[in-house]
Amino acid sequence: MLVGSFGASLTEHLIMSSAICIAWMAGLVFFETRSQGTIAGRTVLELRQIIITTLVVFGAFAIWCTISGSRIGRGYLMVALPVGTTLLVATRLSWRAWLRRQRAAGSHQYRVLLAGNPATVAKVADELRRSPEAGYRIVGSWTPDDAVQTGTGPTMTTALDSVVEAAERRSADTVIVTGSDDLTHEQIQRLSWLLDDARLDLAVAPSLTDVAGDRLHMTPVAGLPLIHIETPRLHGRQAMLKRAFDIVGSLMLLTLLSVPMLVIALLVKLTSRGPVLYHQERIGFNGTPFKMTKFRTMRQGADAELAALLAARGDETTPLFKLRDDPRITRVGRVLRKYSLDEFPQLFNVLRGEMSLVGPRPQVAAEVALYEDQALRRLIVQPGMTGLWQVSGRSTLSWEDALRLDLFYVRNWSLLADLVILLRTFRAVALPGESAH
Repeated sequence: MLVGSFGASLTEHLIMSSAICIAWMAGLVFFETRSQGTIAGRTVLELRQIIITTLVVFGAFAIWCTISGSRIGRGYLMVALPVGTTLLVATRLSWRAWLRRQRAAGSHQYRVLLAGNPATVAKVADELRRSPEAGYRIVGSWTPDDAVQTGTGPTMTTALDSVVEAAERRSADTVIVTGSDDLTHEQIQRLSWLLDDARLDLAVAPSLTDVAGDRLHMTPVAGLPLIHIETPRLHGRQAMLKRAFDIVGSLMLLTLLSVPMLVIALLVKLTSRGPVLYHQERIGFNGTPFKMTKFRTMRQGADAELAALLAARGDETTPLFKLRDDPRITRVGRVLRKYSLDEFPQLFNVLRGEMSLVGPRPQVAAEVALYEDQALRRLIVQPGMTGLWQVSGRSTLSWEDALRLDLFYVRNWSLLADLVILLRTFRAVALPGESAH
């Protein structure tokens, strides 16, 4: 009997389970893992706080059971800990996915007024519009010129009052100061008091972009908020950890996908002339070329046709040679590409150390030759089977957006972020929509 195997009665287990749930929920509230204001948009930080809270709660109960001599064994806690944590994380991720969809559709959004000089207002507005799923709806803007034009006068005191008035007129709930240089420390402090009186939130956008939240640490020094930016280090212990993750992950996936890969190989062979696998030279880590392997999805001789197709469509100068409605793709290949099934053989590239499970997509030499200096930073990490831009729009993204996301990944790498990208990849592959071709 299950209860007997744990050495305690059913009643004792129910009491313990109830106590753990109450303490667990209280801990999650105490660490503000449910707070929109402190956690919104920061999945990695939320997961980290959930794990810390869980370990603290279960550790405290394990110590209590040992000291009190409780008949509830360690086996019970060893089962409850991974099962409960998995269910909680899955619930939170599902809720976040639902919230992102709702916000992208225009619901559950913050109403934001941007305040600053015209240049920084335009820049922040453009960045926020790139990410509708973040939930920031711009309802208006305020610049120092607006204060003069509306008759409030050129003094900063009345100008700050006009920020609050502008926010209230537009029913905003948040004011974002778009540049830390636009207002002095004293002016921002006064504005925060005015907004607090009006029950409005204040946010300040510093002159930092594309930095992950978990790399930012604010330290107040003599009233001065210093922002420390951790440098992501993908070498030494971190590189070994990522490599171990790649080896274990690729072996597991190859085992799970062995039968589907055999079926795909048969379909490719029986429906079109040519080899089952397609090998193409790509540029990898530090500019080292390697042979990337995929299931063949195009007719034979397709590579020779690429230059003419790109020239006909005017895309030959863009470092992202991917065509919509490519006539070279076979019928089976179109299905394989839509669901990314043609990528499965790249698991062997990962196993050999030429690629990683997560990273910027490897490109051909002709594309890399078009790189400017900034784009070359894509090559300082291992290329990946999936990456940030693949789960953020796949083939619908422009080269500029894809590069921005790849560089964000390079600057902000973490193993936990890799796990989040992999989870999002499974969903993007299962439900590709119109973003895959």
